[in-house]
Amino acid sequence: MTSSNLPPLLRVARGEILDRPPVWVMRQAGRYMKVYRDLREQYPSFRERSENPDLAIEISLQPWRAFQPDGVIMFSDILTPLPGIGIDFDIIESRGPVIDPPIRSRAQVEQLHPLDPDRSLPFIRTILETLRREVGNRSTVLGFVGAPWTLAAYAVEGKTSKNYAVIKGMAFSAPEILHAFLGKLADAIAIYVRYQIDCGAQVVQLFDSWAGQLSPQDYETFALPYQRRVVAQVKATHPDTPLILYISGSAGVLEHMAQSGVDIVSVDWTVDMAIARQRLGAQMKVQGNIDPGVLFGSQAFIRDRLIDTLHKAGRGGHILNLGHGVLPGTPEENVEFFFATAKEADKLLAVSA
Repeated sequence: MTSSNLPPLLRVARGEILDRPPVWVMRQAGRYMKVYRDLREQYPSFRERSENPDLAIEISLQPWRAFQPDGVIMFSDILTPLPGIGIDFDIIESRGPVIDPPIRSRAQVEQLHPLDPDRSLPFIRTILETLRREVGNRSTVLGFVGAPWTLAAYAVEGKTSKNYAVIKGMAFSAPEILHAFLGKLADAIAIYVRYQIDCGAQVVQLFDSWAGQLSPQDYETFALPYQRRVVAQVKATHPDTPLILYISGSAGVLEHMAQSGVDIVSVDWTVDMAIARQRLGAQMKVQGNIDPGVLFGSQAFIRDRLIDTLHKAGRGGHILNLGHGVLPGTPEENVEFFFATAKEADKLLAVSA
C-alpha cells in the first residue's frame, strides 16, 4: 500500500507533513455522548462493555460515526490485561477501579505469571480486527495500554489515589519489590502492545497517567526505565508502528518523556505547545494539547483556541488532540464543532496568518 493510501493520522505519525494535522480526542467515546449513556443503562458493568466484543466495537464506533475523527481508538481500559497475569480488578461506577487484594508483598509479585493474550484477552483480537474492517483506510485504528508505573500504582494502592502514599512508600522503603513488579508489568505490557498491533492496531498509545506525580529524579528511577523496556521490546519486533506516550501533569518530566523511545509525546494543557516543542526538540512529534474545558466554551472561543494551538505546534509533526480526555457533560455539538473546525485547519491558518 502506498503512503498516499494510508489514513492521515498514520502518515503523520510516521513523519509525513500534510496540509492539516490529523485529529482525534482521548475519551472519544463515553459519558458525554447520549448513545453511550443509553447503552450503559442496558449494560451497567464497565468490564462487560469493554470485554464483550460486540459492545466494545459499537462503543468504539459511536464517535467515529458521529464526528469522523482521524483516529478510532478501541474502547477498553488500561487495567484490562491485569487478570491475565494474575491480578483481578473491578470498576465500580461511583468509585473507579478496585484491586483487592492490592499487591504489597514480594510473594504476590513472584506469583504473577507471563501474559498469554490469546488465552486471557481473546476479545481484543475480535475488537481490533473488526474496527480495521469497519473504518478501512478512512481513519487510523489506535490501541492503547497502561505503562508500568501507572499500572503498578493502581495495583499497589488498590484504587485511585490522591497522594500515592502507598506506592511511594514501597518505592522508597522496599524498592526491590517495586522494581521486580515493574519489570514483570513491563514485559507483560510489551507482549500486549505487540498483540494489539498483530490484531490490527496501527498506532498504540501508552498511558503513564500517574507518572506526573513523580519527581524528575524518581521518574528516572521508577517510570522511565520501564517505559524504555516496553518500547524496546515492541520496536524489536514492530519497528514501524508509531508509539505515543501520554502523562497527565507532565510539565516537570517532558524532556524525560522524549527519552523513552516513543515516536510521539502527547502534551497536556499545562504546558504551552510552543514551549513544549522547544523543550522536546524539532525531531520529536507531538500530540495535543487543548484544555478539555475549552469545549464548554462558545464556538468562537473553541475556534480561537484551536487556531492558537495549531500556530504554536507549527506545520508537521503534530496530531491535534485535547490535553486530556473529553469531560463528562461536554456538549456533543461542541465536540462536533471541534472536529469540523479541525478539518478546516489549513484554511483557518491561511486566514489567520
